[in-house]
Formats: sequence, structure tokens, C-alpha cells
Amino acid sequence: MPSSGFASLDKLIGSDGYPDRSAILVIGPPGIGKEALGYRFAYSGLQQGEFCLYATTLTARDVLHDIKAFGLDTSEKVPFWFSSEGGQMKYDINDLSNLSFNLKEVLKKNADRRIRVVIDSFSPFLMLNPPETIYKFLSQLILEIKHYDAVLFGTIEEGMHVPQVIAAMQQLFDGVIELRFFEDGLRLAPLLRVRKMRGAPPEAGYYNFSISRSGMEISAYVK
Repeated sequence: MPSSGFASLDKLIGSDGYPDRSAILVIGPPGIGKEALGYRFAYSGLQQGEFCLYATTLTARDVLHDIKAFGLDTSEKVPFWFSSEGGQMKYDINDLSNLSFNLKEVLKKNADRRIRVVIDSFSPFLMLNPPETIYKFLSQLILEIKHYDAVLFGTIEEGMHVPQVIAAMQQLFDGVIELRFFEDGLRLAPLLRVRKMRGAPPEAGYYNFSISRSGMEISAYVK
């Protein structure tokens, strides 16, 4: 099983990482740490010699700058980029058919390796296309991913989409991790919940968490 990149999260999931040949969705508001989970997942794969594809509406340079802020050294190994600028492939969310074709071609060319795919985020897709179009696109992509020794990790912004869209998105994925802020007096406490994970029993409770350069700390949430 491919590690999430955080030993504490792997332990909470109840295994050595995300399920093999799976699709993982992380839901949460801006600034809570969704991207950091994606960074660590990709970085962990690179360190193990796996093929990592990172798709983003940002430039590759901007993402690398953020990755370094978390203490991750990408001077020797970097992902294969689908990005707005500076990547091997142009990331155009307005042309889903071409994007789907390019993603599938890259997967085929690296079929002899373990693959990690990070897409940050699905929200722009849903803002520019009808939800039904995105569901079809993702269903086909997830099915393609599972033809290989691969895991897809994606994020979606909480508060930008109606509940029905979020619920439908969750149904497509094997694992769903929810991040949220809770008002605790004068501060906002970040909380984490594993809504579902293939091969693991349901986990209803929330946990406190923090992400820093040294890793991720997770502890039981007590009001």
C-alpha cells in the first residue's frame, strides 16, 4: 500500500497507507492543509522511485515553492507536471477530452512502475463544467487508474459546491478524508475525519491535527 507520506495518517487509516489501486478524495476549506497532504503523498512516492504525476492549475514553479515551505527537498526528484506553466504537459481544464487522452497516455508509458497521481483540485472542473460531465470524466479516469498499480489523490474545496455535488463526488472515490475548522474560543481548530476508506471500518470521530515541516500530528479531539 502506498504511504500517505505521514506515518500518523497511515496509522489512523488503519494500514500502511492508502489502498492499492484506489482513488482518494480530500475535502476541506482553503488554507487547512489539503495541498500539504498532496505534496507529501507525491514526495513519498518520489523518494521510493515511483512515478508521480502532479496536475495543477498553478505553475510548476509556484507549487515547488510551496512544497519547499514544508521542508521537502525536490532538488533531485520532481513530479511529472500537468500545469498552467513550466510542466511537461499543459493543464487545460477547458478541454476535458484532450486532458483525458494525455493522462491516459502518460499512464500507459509508465505502466511498469507504481504510479501516484495528484490532482489539485477538482473544484475548477466543477466551476467550468456541468457536474454530470465531471462525474463521467472522473469515473473514466478512476477506472483507467485501476488498470495500473496506481493511486489517484484529489482535492475539492468545501463551501464552493452544493451538498448534492459533494455527496455525488464522494460516491466515486474509495476513500474520503474530510478536513474542517472548528471554532474553539478565539481560535480555529483544524479537525480531520476519515469519512470512508476501502478495507477499513467506518470512522465517525474527528481528530485534531497539525501539519509542519517535521510532519503531521494527529490526536483525539476532545471538546
